[in-house]
Amino acid sequence: MLKKILKSFDYSIIVVYLLLCLFGLVMIYSSSMVIAVQRYGQDSAYFYNKQKINLFLALIGFAITAFLPYKMYQSKKFLAFLMFGSVLGLLALFVFGHTSNNAQSWFQIGSSSLQPSEFVKMAVIIYLSAVYAKKQAYIDTFNKGVIPPLIFLMVVCLLIALQPDIGTATIIFAIGCTIIITSGMRLKTMLKLAGLCLAIAVLFSPFILIEKDKIFTPVRLARFTGYLNPFKNESGEGLQLVNSYIAIGSGGLRGQGLGQSIQKLGYLPEPHTDFIMAIIAEELGAAGVLFVIGGLCYLVLRGIYIGIHSRDQFGSLLAIGISSMIAIQTFINLGGVCGLIPITGVPLPFISYGGSSLLLLSMALGILVNVAMFTKYEENYKRKQNMSQEAGQTIRKPYKVYSRP
Repeated sequence: MLKKILKSFDYSIIVVYLLLCLFGLVMIYSSSMVIAVQRYGQDSAYFYNKQKINLFLALIGFAITAFLPYKMYQSKKFLAFLMFGSVLGLLALFVFGHTSNNAQSWFQIGSSSLQPSEFVKMAVIIYLSAVYAKKQAYIDTFNKGVIPPLIFLMVVCLLIALQPDIGTATIIFAIGCTIIITSGMRLKTMLKLAGLCLAIAVLFSPFILIEKDKIFTPVRLARFTGYLNPFKNESGEGLQLVNSYIAIGSGGLRGQGLGQSIQKLGYLPEPHTDFIMAIIAEELGAAGVLFVIGGLCYLVLRGIYIGIHSRDQFGSLLAIGISSMIAIQTFINLGGVCGLIPITGVPLPFISYGGSSLLLLSMALGILVNVAMFTKYEENYKRKQNMSQEAGQTIRKPYKVYSRP
């Protein structure tokens, strides 16, 4: 049985995942070696050593989810645990959460921190995929098939936005929309849903106007002013974007060489997290940028391919949801680095420093590998069955765990 499982793995995903993680580890050391000493008073390898531990834990998480049958996540008890656990975890942040970068989004555990909203992303993907896969018979029934799962999505997005963490809330909402679009709903149903969302937005607009001073704080507005005209205040809200432009421009096609970045010497804030791609562009040039973007694009496109070819609706929605999470997070990060969209503080998948993000993405990719394994096994089984039928023979499915529900 183990031989069958190992033979059915999609090793291309595993190889690309490992290459991106190892590349990210090298770039975290390069980009953080100065800031670790200057700002944090630590050894130059401080963030590198912490990320090595994060990567070790992430690889364990990847291995566990890659071998666990993904259909286990359809259990009602597990879905209830995801739903209530996510809401309670986010609520607990308002009491026990640690504030950093103007957001109360972390639990401080010794010298380490945990960001629950990262794991809520996967909880939303699993919950919506399982519920909509189950509701296929009446998925266009508005009150019974469409609305109930969305209540969970809206509650977690609201709680995350109140931290405030608009970037993560936007990602989770976009992931939910992707799963809804691919769930099998008719266009008429989706238009009704869009109209309902618009009506809710209009209903809450007076509240937004009344509380506009609290909602649109100077810190949040600075993200937009810095995005629209970063050179107007290069030492203020435009600091990150201007120095990101300088890093990308000075890198050119060939780059300055690994470890030779100037912007990481205190000019570019957060060079090892949100703006690590700017350092990659400065040190490794177009080749480094294309390597990262190419690897991430492969994971996204491969996940979509797996979702399209999966014969199980739950597995299909899972694969597409995970792919959309990687794609949306990549777009928001790169869009902020190059000035296409306002800066939101979203890390670059598998590359940026951060334990919660790396662990969550690794576990999600492990689930994707598991879906791919089941899909490949069923394709091989179907092929052998067709060949045996042509030869006048019959073939039994040897492992019940692989049979469709």
